[in-house]
Amino acid sequence: MRGIEDSQPPIFNGEHMLRQRNERRVLEMRNITKVFPGVVALDDVNLDVRAEEIHAICGENGAGKSTLMKVLSGVHPHGTYSGHILFEGTEVRFSTIRDSEQHGIVIIHQELALIPQLSIAENMFMGNEIVKNCAINWHETRKRARKYMAEVGLDEDPDTLIKDIGVGKQQLVEIAKALAKDVKLLILDEPTSALNEEESAHLLDIMRKQRERGVSMVIISHKLDEISAVADAVTVIRDGKTVGWMDTEKGPLNQNDIIRLMVGRPLDNRFPEHTPRIGDVKFSVRDWWVRHPMNTDRWVCKGTSIDVRSGEIVGLAGLMGAGRTELARSIFGRSYGIFESGEICIDGKVVKAQSVPEAIDCGIAYLSEDRKMLGLNLLDTIHQSIVSARPQKITHHGILNIHEGVCVSEKYRHSMRIKAPSVTTGVGTLSGGNQQKVVLAKWMFTDPEVLILDEPTRGIDIGAKYEIYTFIQALADEGKAVIVISSELPELLGITDRIYTIFEGEVTGEVPTKSATQETLMHLMTSTHSLNDER
Repeated sequence: MRGIEDSQPPIFNGEHMLRQRNERRVLEMRNITKVFPGVVALDDVNLDVRAEEIHAICGENGAGKSTLMKVLSGVHPHGTYSGHILFEGTEVRFSTIRDSEQHGIVIIHQELALIPQLSIAENMFMGNEIVKNCAINWHETRKRARKYMAEVGLDEDPDTLIKDIGVGKQQLVEIAKALAKDVKLLILDEPTSALNEEESAHLLDIMRKQRERGVSMVIISHKLDEISAVADAVTVIRDGKTVGWMDTEKGPLNQNDIIRLMVGRPLDNRFPEHTPRIGDVKFSVRDWWVRHPMNTDRWVCKGTSIDVRSGEIVGLAGLMGAGRTELARSIFGRSYGIFESGEICIDGKVVKAQSVPEAIDCGIAYLSEDRKMLGLNLLDTIHQSIVSARPQKITHHGILNIHEGVCVSEKYRHSMRIKAPSVTTGVGTLSGGNQQKVVLAKWMFTDPEVLILDEPTRGIDIGAKYEIYTFIQALADEGKAVIVISSELPELLGITDRIYTIFEGEVTGEVPTKSATQETLMHLMTSTHSLNDER
């Protein structure tokens, strides 16, 4: 393995970074600089990708990774940036995505570009229709769709609607769609961020197979274990600059080296040290029964009972579909499912939170797992987002005090280190980690007693995760009751004080974090034995 330190910057001009594997470079990006109003997003960035290579790009949220790929794919057209792009040895100047796709460069964004109401086949060949006699040849469309679907292991009818398949299969549709365009360089931006472990492993296997078939790939991911498992080389970007490069030629990638280059310092412990100050029971859910909103014969919460103490961080562990999010949303103003029975207590008093506004008034906050769909209005500014959950705090005599809201939001921007020129910046322009900080600030602004955080670090880099962990711990130290839902067991083991496991809507275990292991949690997460049976 070879790494490049800040003190020894990579040489991109003159004597170029020659690798021992003297293979053909399919992509060379030279001295790419991209400036937005008031922000230098990319500053003299360089990238090499060899033929038949999986090349990972790592960096914190806002480092410039996605911007670099948008430059490459024509989302940011030639003329809006400086520098040069060489593809298969020839300089290219893309004005649109179609231009890059005609050369065989296809990008799959983190937010999948599929139309739910159309079929798999229709989505795969949209804009690339198979036409015969001035009409779409549906027979040939379905035939080719089956061919490329088979290559990615997608065993579905091509006429199946996208809305009727899961996110994991939708990701496979995107890859099959790329293969149908005779892809030479496939770019995947956070391809596994919304997938479970089994789906992620399957996707990585597909990437390996496509590499063997001659497809070069660039993957952007915060999951360093996946990068170590699949990548041939890594380029690290920090603050819009290339700060390092390493490959697997002399051994496996060292995750600690990647982290150090990403954050600019060693990160010896991925979880902040914390000594909890736990008090009496602050929040209780008792015998909570909720039916599925569409299938009323199905229970999503089956007599659930949990307690959270003041100053305590409690984890909810479970496999996808176990009922963790359903429990959280049903608690938060009954915003999911059909409520049947049960009660909620805060500080020993039963509270009636039958709607989201009532839940907020009772002191309950819920940070959703999907920040872009449920957590934010991407057309709002930072200021509008932060005050949106409780605008009455800055309303006096029926008049909203915008100046006061801006001042409060600026305090959160500084204290939470939200990277933006001002609170008038649109949240849609922020990186994922900064968007997550805005959502967290929104709920902190409501002065909650109970915080339910659903996948609070999904899709953000390790440095931003560390900051989110410190904020969570600070909230607990204020005496709040904090519930964390996470699909990453190491995360739950790293930041919680106690963990409940859930399986098919039932609580199956309660384990002090100090005595918990991934193995014991996984056993309880797949168990049909309910903790309610013991109560």
